[in-house]
Amino acid sequence: MTTPSTDTGPAVLKLIGNTPLVRVTRFDTGLCTLYLKLESQNPGGSIKDRIGVAMIETAERDGRLKPGGTVVEATAGNTGLGLALVARAKGYRVVLVVPDKMSTEKVLHLKAMGAEVHTTRSDVGKGHPEYYQERAAALGHEIPGAFYANQFENPDNPRAHEEGTGPEIWEQMNHDLDAIVVGVGSSGTLTGLTRYFRKVQPALAFVLADPVGSILAEYTRSGVVGQAGSWAVEGIGEDFVPPIADFSAVRAAYSIPDEESFGTARELLRREGILGGSSTGTLLASALRYCQEQTTPKRVLSFVCDTGTRYLSKVYNDAWMVDQGLLHRREYGDLRDLVSRRAEDGSVVSVASEDTLLTAFHRMRLADISQLPVLDGSRLVGVIDESDLLLTVNADAKRFRAQVASAMTPAPSTLPPQASLADLRAMLDRGLVAIIADARGFYGLITRTDLLNYLRRTLA
Repeated sequence: MTTPSTDTGPAVLKLIGNTPLVRVTRFDTGLCTLYLKLESQNPGGSIKDRIGVAMIETAERDGRLKPGGTVVEATAGNTGLGLALVARAKGYRVVLVVPDKMSTEKVLHLKAMGAEVHTTRSDVGKGHPEYYQERAAALGHEIPGAFYANQFENPDNPRAHEEGTGPEIWEQMNHDLDAIVVGVGSSGTLTGLTRYFRKVQPALAFVLADPVGSILAEYTRSGVVGQAGSWAVEGIGEDFVPPIADFSAVRAAYSIPDEESFGTARELLRREGILGGSSTGTLLASALRYCQEQTTPKRVLSFVCDTGTRYLSKVYNDAWMVDQGLLHRREYGDLRDLVSRRAEDGSVVSVASEDTLLTAFHRMRLADISQLPVLDGSRLVGVIDESDLLLTVNADAKRFRAQVASAMTPAPSTLPPQASLADLRAMLDRGLVAIIADARGFYGLITRTDLLNYLRRTLA
């Protein structure tokens, strides 16, 4: 007879840690052997689950977090998810402040777990009242019974890695490891691992993977805190030196452009079948540079920091990547360069004239667009937008069963690819979507957002 467990702690927390290692086999690693520790396999999907447990359970023990209390934090998403996983399982309220560049998937995941999410600006620096850490600190003071986790200064952040991640790595690598490639957000991973390996393998080298725009790589090289830029990678890189950071064991540092980070993450999925986030791309790109520069064999380890499922709308979305200038397509030097969903790529969302209006509505909702070309094969026969749908079904919802042909605008006005930007603006100013087509076929639609993206890329 099985004896019932008397442990009333949330069972999911027992799944945190003991994540697997895999060897990289489909990339050029030079003379080195490269391993990735799959922190994406934690139940919350990232390495930050580890610090979520450490920070909350210590706060419970020392009385800073009491029953019925609230956990408050500033987060790039993953720390918030780790805290929400632990805190919600234990019955606490969770209030999180995230910068507005965070992926939709992260925000939706946080809300699904019951966290209250406050979004703030990502274009301001430390000290500004709208900076995400400043907002979180203010909420920590305002909310009665709040525990402000403050990962950037909380000693339990590096302790989670010193006592957990480090010993795991050392055991899994059979006490044979020469270098670890890490990124720095709050610096808990780097600092904790530095403390652990100083005791068991003092000669181990740390390699810093940093996005271009962050000040940390240059700081490790020169000691100078430079002027921060901007970057699209989430979770690593900073515009200040985290108070708990220990860079003493860093022996090399690489500044990786966003384009390389995102491209490397996509290649990791294609070649190795591992779905990682944007910061994983930065780490892997740095690890590959480091490995390829070595003149003697080394055993090197890095991390899949979080799962790529929370970046499907960004890293793995070709349209978003093109809009951000991170993925390059054939350029024509005409209006076709402004089309975000090109017919030639098979990425146009369209309907046929015999489809129902309900089908058109569902496709608009799914793709988050407000108009659709109506195609007969590759030939444009009309266009339908939200106004057409509303006008048709407003008096009778049964009209959703009617065919698209009954509501579309047939023979709509088009622009040839060689038309000017002035012609494009004139059409958009008339409240129309620009349909790019000529005698050779239909090329795609241009919306105001597409024009704005084009002008933003030109400015950048």
